[in-house]
Amino acid sequence: MTTTENTMGPWDASGLHSVGRLPMRALRRTPEVELDGAWDFQLLPTPTAPLGLTWKKIQVPSLWTMQPDLADGDVPHYTNVPMPFDEVPPQVPADNPTGVYRRVIQLAPVPGRRTVLHVGAAEGLLRVIVNDRPVGNSSDSHLAAEFDITDAVVPGTNRIDLRVAKWSAATYLEDQDQWWQSGLTRSVYLYTVPDIALADVSAVADYDPETGRGDLKVDVSTSGLDHLYDTGGWSVRIDVLNRSIRLPVSARLVTRTLPKPSLDRSVRPEPLLPPDFMDLLSINAAGAPVPPEFRAIPATMTQLPAPAAPAGCVAFSLSDLPVTPWSAETPHLEDLVVQLVSPDGKVADEARVRIGFRRVRVEGRDLLVNGERILIQGVARHDVDPRTGRVMSRERQLAELSLLKRFNVNAIRTSHYPNDPQFLDLCDEIGFYVVDEADVEGHAFASTIADDPAYLSEIVERVSRMVLRDRNHPSVISWSLGNETGYGAAHDAAAGWIRSFDPTRPLHYEGAISADWHVGHAATDLLCPMYPALASLTGYSADPRADRPLITCEYAFSMGNGTGGLSDYWELFESLPGLQGGFIWHFTDHSLDPDGDGRYRYGGDFGDETHNGPMLAYGVVFPDLTPKPAMFEARGLFSPVRVVSDAEEARAGTLRIRNRQSFADLGAYTLELRVETPAGPVGAVAVPTPEVAAGAEGTIEIPASVRELVKSGPLALTLTVRTRETALWAPAGTEIAAEQVTFPQAPVRLPAAPARRPVLPVDTKGNLNHPLLRRSPRLSLWRALTCHDKSFSLDNRFVRTGFFQLTPADVEVKETGDGALVTTRYEAAFGDEVVHRRTITALGDGDWVLAEQVSLPEGTGDGLRVGVEFELVDGFEDAGWVGLGPWENYPDRRASALLGAWESPIDDLAVPYILPQENGTRGGVTALTLTGPAGTVSTTHPTALHMNVGRYEVSEIEAAEHWWELQPSGKTVVHLDIAHRGLGTAVLGPDTHPRHRLAGSEYAWEWRLTLSQTD
Repeated sequence: MTTTENTMGPWDASGLHSVGRLPMRALRRTPEVELDGAWDFQLLPTPTAPLGLTWKKIQVPSLWTMQPDLADGDVPHYTNVPMPFDEVPPQVPADNPTGVYRRVIQLAPVPGRRTVLHVGAAEGLLRVIVNDRPVGNSSDSHLAAEFDITDAVVPGTNRIDLRVAKWSAATYLEDQDQWWQSGLTRSVYLYTVPDIALADVSAVADYDPETGRGDLKVDVSTSGLDHLYDTGGWSVRIDVLNRSIRLPVSARLVTRTLPKPSLDRSVRPEPLLPPDFMDLLSINAAGAPVPPEFRAIPATMTQLPAPAAPAGCVAFSLSDLPVTPWSAETPHLEDLVVQLVSPDGKVADEARVRIGFRRVRVEGRDLLVNGERILIQGVARHDVDPRTGRVMSRERQLAELSLLKRFNVNAIRTSHYPNDPQFLDLCDEIGFYVVDEADVEGHAFASTIADDPAYLSEIVERVSRMVLRDRNHPSVISWSLGNETGYGAAHDAAAGWIRSFDPTRPLHYEGAISADWHVGHAATDLLCPMYPALASLTGYSADPRADRPLITCEYAFSMGNGTGGLSDYWELFESLPGLQGGFIWHFTDHSLDPDGDGRYRYGGDFGDETHNGPMLAYGVVFPDLTPKPAMFEARGLFSPVRVVSDAEEARAGTLRIRNRQSFADLGAYTLELRVETPAGPVGAVAVPTPEVAAGAEGTIEIPASVRELVKSGPLALTLTVRTRETALWAPAGTEIAAEQVTFPQAPVRLPAAPARRPVLPVDTKGNLNHPLLRRSPRLSLWRALTCHDKSFSLDNRFVRTGFFQLTPADVEVKETGDGALVTTRYEAAFGDEVVHRRTITALGDGDWVLAEQVSLPEGTGDGLRVGVEFELVDGFEDAGWVGLGPWENYPDRRASALLGAWESPIDDLAVPYILPQENGTRGGVTALTLTGPAGTVSTTHPTALHMNVGRYEVSEIEAAEHWWELQPSGKTVVHLDIAHRGLGTAVLGPDTHPRHRLAGSEYAWEWRLTLSQTD
């Protein structure tokens, strides 16, 4: 094909104007010719470059950027805000990789039926050519494009070319903190429809919580009939809720016009109308008094005609229906069957829609579903699979939603574009509240693009096409106008269209309120800020101007080891008026693994420049959907059951619980009690689930066997919540939460020195010597910086301390009556002095009590940790501890951690954050035991410490840029900290609360170290 042939119309190189694309609709058709699979493929340097002679094979759907053998250097490229090129809107880069997909198929077109090509999603500017005939083009990378190719196909052999240009003017609206990729990301297929067919179906299924009854409005449009003044007996039948209703298709109306004046002057015409009677039209419209001379005129003569039903349409309205309402807790769906019936009574076309009866309203500062105030326990979600990029299989989507449901997440924001329709089908069925977000983010040019007339129609069309496609989904409770595109005229235009077209759902747009929480009402009904400070939330709740429900569109930024302070947010969400939760940023890490070797890549790893590095590793689950510890924190906070009683009530034999749900009782769950002791859990027993209505409290009678165990002074009483029945998202018996009542513990005293003083193996540097110690316990003030520790907002706070480097300047060892006093004066990196005093008391061979005192430089305002670090020789494999667990926890991310006795292989204690950083710490630890072929090492701590056991030193972790760069190690490195800083979310959002910062300069504690070598 020549260059001229390659660029012949119809063609819009800007991408801001679709050509030949069919209108978006909610009605979905079944594929008749599936075109997923192998296609011929060429990658051209520009859209106008001529085709070459050599074709390769590519799978559809897929991204060519994920396949080095096809990409020819066009690799995944990650940016957060900047565009990956230097041009400005609406300029298109000259270097514009263009994928050409070709498929030859056999067709036998049937007369009287239209053939439609469905392209589920094309990442870039799509152009369709069939049998060398240009059909049309489309941008909007995350919604389907359909083209009527009836006039282009022929009986027999047909060739379909799909050309995808990576860049267009529309690309500036897809700057969404993601990998820049290209290809066909959703299924491609053909279907046919009769010449007279169903065009679309809209179903509004309303539920009245006052009466418990439902109303249903079904609007059906057809194609092929709207031009007829007489539809000749065509009708539409709907079947729903055991009812069948059939109505005729509306015909085209004759256009009304003023009568022509009579030209007959042969007789005197009789007066028919009073003078000035036309004035009544505006008088009535204005509500003005009607002059007496006009009062006798019949009203029908002065009324404007009522709006007529659109031609070719049918409107059904059913009221006072006995229905079961839909909610995320009880996602009840009904089947709606719509049939187009020909004059001879035959079904000419049919559609099936699953509907859910529910009502969404904003009343004052409350978002209500079915009349109840709900809490949004949500996550923001991108389409991302580490192997395939944005190509999402149904299996992956189901796995994601199942995981979220098992962790008590009830809401999803489709950041920052509409998801696959089958994803919303699953949300309808499994039960999620969805904020459906339009594919509009012009982040790099947010200050101007929404007021640029060139982008007005494209922004409005992207918003409206999403609404048209997704309006029948009960899971969709709010429409989002997009993300981080400033606020301009295009947003108000899009909002105005939605308010007229679909008044049943509130609007969401953060850009309208980002600078002032009390404005932007035209574009958003929800106050949806990003990463708010806790003080801003309490302030808004108390502000008399606050008039909308606050639901954070993004909060708890979870990059690396983060999500600190989630429980602080939820303390406010559950206690203050006007606050209703929000969407954690983010669900999954976006790191890619195209080779499947477990080596997750981030920005720059593909040679992409410029880039934003590991900024995209911000999920509460890893790319393979392994939950991070932060996900378990959320699980506990989002639990449907909350224990609200204390240890005293438990000792008395009762446990009070609250049902945190808004609609359902607790019948869907089974409950189990167990007692946590320093030796491990005991006494597990199932208990009956009490009848507790949504929002109410109930009492569990603790069985006698458990009460006896409670009397012995255990650590905690644990209530485990499991699913009762098998569901699509989990088998019966799946644990979804664990709640605890903890008991006060008697003080632990370490042994005094024995009468006969053992030998104390302390050298002149103050080191303890033992065959199991590779490095003696020494002071540790530094952790491998987390992403949040390095945040620009913390202004190098920790580096300024110089605690990353402690050089012994002076060591003094003095014998005492029971052992030795070691005083070490350290010089920090910038010359400050740190003094560490340790009193060592020998209890026996390899058994010591260590009393620690640490004095930090005057003026130290914040730090990372204060504790000791030691390293064991190779040969330790397992760890056991009494404290918080089983997952990693920190001072500001421990609300859902459980107190008990835990065991784990040492290799499994680490959390392999993609960018290596501090990880694996457990708090509240009073005892630690490490075992393996080398021997046994145990520590005891009267004051609970933070424990970290791993295979790498802090310096090794900080030196690595990816977890997979850390080589397997037999080391056992132990940290025991009297103080450890919280995590916070300072990369984007609040730092850890001041109570979790290390503001002190003096620290003291004691602990026992016992080492026993294997014989």
